[in-house]
Amino acid sequence: MVKNNNTGGLPNRRPSMFKTKKPANCKDLVPVDKPADHNIPAVSPELQTTGQGQMGFPDRVYLLASVIFQNNHLEKPAAHRLVNYGKERGLPLPEVKDEEMHRTAYELAFNTLKYQELLEDIMIDSYFYLTQPMPDDRMSLFAVMLYDFQDRKFLPQERHGEEEIVQEVKDVESYFLRFKTKLAASLARCRIKHDLLSIEHILPESVKAKQERSSRLPLYAWVNTLKSSVDEVQSVLRSAGFSQVESIGELEGQSFCQDPHCEDMLVFPAQLKAQLYSTKLLSLHTLIIQDKSCSLGPNAVCALLPEEGDVLMLGCFSGLTVSHTASLIAEKHKANSNVPPTVYVCVSDCTDAQREKLQQVVAAMGSKNVKLIPEVFQSLDNRDKRLQKLRVILLTPRCSVSGVSNPVEFILQENGDIDLLQDLSQSSIAQSKLEALVAQQRKDIDHALKFPKVLAVVYSTCSSYKEENEDVVSRVLEQAKARLKQKGAPKQAAFRLSPPPFSIPDHAEGPMKTHPFFMLEPSEQRNGCFLAVLRREPEPVKEAAHEVLLRAKARGLLDMIGSNQPTRKERHRHTNRTTKTTHGRTTQPHLSVSIHSKNQETVGSYSTTLRGHQEFTNKRQPTQGKAKDMRLQPSKIAVSSSFSSSKSESSAPNKSIAPVLKTTTRPPTTPLARTRRQQEVLQPVVLVLPSVNFPDFLPTRCRTGCSPSSNYKWRPPAQSVHLSRSSGGLSKDALVKSRPRFSAHQHQYTYKTS
Repeated sequence: MVKNNNTGGLPNRRPSMFKTKKPANCKDLVPVDKPADHNIPAVSPELQTTGQGQMGFPDRVYLLASVIFQNNHLEKPAAHRLVNYGKERGLPLPEVKDEEMHRTAYELAFNTLKYQELLEDIMIDSYFYLTQPMPDDRMSLFAVMLYDFQDRKFLPQERHGEEEIVQEVKDVESYFLRFKTKLAASLARCRIKHDLLSIEHILPESVKAKQERSSRLPLYAWVNTLKSSVDEVQSVLRSAGFSQVESIGELEGQSFCQDPHCEDMLVFPAQLKAQLYSTKLLSLHTLIIQDKSCSLGPNAVCALLPEEGDVLMLGCFSGLTVSHTASLIAEKHKANSNVPPTVYVCVSDCTDAQREKLQQVVAAMGSKNVKLIPEVFQSLDNRDKRLQKLRVILLTPRCSVSGVSNPVEFILQENGDIDLLQDLSQSSIAQSKLEALVAQQRKDIDHALKFPKVLAVVYSTCSSYKEENEDVVSRVLEQAKARLKQKGAPKQAAFRLSPPPFSIPDHAEGPMKTHPFFMLEPSEQRNGCFLAVLRREPEPVKEAAHEVLLRAKARGLLDMIGSNQPTRKERHRHTNRTTKTTHGRTTQPHLSVSIHSKNQETVGSYSTTLRGHQEFTNKRQPTQGKAKDMRLQPSKIAVSSSFSSSKSESSAPNKSIAPVLKTTTRPPTTPLARTRRQQEVLQPVVLVLPSVNFPDFLPTRCRTGCSPSSNYKWRPPAQSVHLSRSSGGLSKDALVKSRPRFSAHQHQYTYKTS
């Protein structure tokens, strides 16, 4: 039994733990998830390491990490709570200007979250929590420093003369110096109890797998085409001693290769970051290190954007992603227009500091076609004047980041959700958080599909959950199609899933051309990601006029075109005019006689001059064949006649005569009219009246004109003239008997027919 050095005299609670045989390599207490030094481009003296491990961080790093842990630690129920960290959450973060110190503090807090259960066991087993009068609000700082102390084997911290000293950190450090032996013994007992070769083996398998992959991930970097080209960058790398290989699997030493999906992206081994800085490609913003999942969206947008159209970006992204999108679009449209399309960025979810940083990054990259929109995306619509040329929307929503092996670095670089750190530390997202993320994602996609001029929506996440990827996209598309079928909905073309524009196959997974989604599983070569392209269905193309005529002619519908026969439309128009004219002339059953002359005068006028008597001439028109166009001279009288049977006259006395151009009439549709005889259409008769010669016994005065006081009168005709239906005109005897007679008081011609 080991002697208990507790000042409180409390018995040891775990004496059985010392009976277990200690592993041979138990001296290795350093976890492998420690941040690698090559990820820090310019390491300050405070962050340098020695052969025995890291010699501590500045006090500001500990203080910031403690606040991050306090806001994100797992809060257990009161009955199972061993250590109380206070009730305050959501504390403001202390200001840290150095970006590397900021990132280091988050890494330290994240590792403390992963080992929270183990650290609490050490606090209880060593009786530190029960014997030391430390306030609860400082227990977060103690937990963070405890992880760092065990990581460097409980060696004291080395301070530098110019380093800022924080009193809270100094007080907690004094507790460690007094309890460091008991704390180290408690850690050893926990390792023996769980048979741990290193403390990382206490983590869940999914967390360990991510931790191992993150240490081997290669560096992905895209070429800023506003400053250089891919060929020029490759030439600079070769001149600096880099060798180019064919695939990512062949990367070894000082080498690089081209990404199989994005042509503007190069891949390097993880340990070559310092060498890349020596080429000045990174310092001049010609080569930008960024995760591959962030570059797929901009490349897809560039491939889908038409010549004239703008882009709208919304969600979680950094100024690097915005600059990448702007540079690709500007390079693509450089030859077509001097003014590249505009990239609009919704920054309603960004803080003032994030907006300022985004603008600084965009300006440093040389992008001039970027404009910020401070309004919330849900408040934007197609009436906004800024979005009249909007054609493509890039949506990278706030997601669970479950497909990323190094979540801390990704969240910090892409303005992700810090609240997910606790869930990511255990590789399991709470169901309530996942449902909230999915609800917002559906809301954003649904609103993006409502813009009538948008041709495509690119949806990209870094999640490995199906609920955030395939399910949310499919469900939104179903709702959009159902909305278009509703009554009163605006007529718009529906959206459909379209294969992604990445046609180059991946050597590890094979081609994915026909798959509606683009998915990459997490591996040692890359992080996982998901991308979907929703394209608006193209509207039906209107055929040209000559194409319509050719297709109609092929079906035999244009036989009348090119002949002298009138078309159906012309016949219909001519029929209407003829029917109206004939109806006005034939409302009475007798003949209608119209006199056409150049100077038409009233027959009843007393100033009418009779020019002489002429013999009647009857010119009959042929009744066979088609009807000819009757063109009358001004000196002739045209007589149009039509006859029907006595039965037809009695049943419909006011029925108008059918048009002359029609040889048959369409049978009526009423049942009664179907039994009627088909009417005959007779040819018109032209009567030429000769000049009238008065008898010799008449006074001369009557030959030139009759005065109103004359006693001479026209006598009515002795009998009516009957037209013969068989002959189609007037007989000779009938014409002689129907010679006109006149009266001084009644100057008109009278013809009567039966």
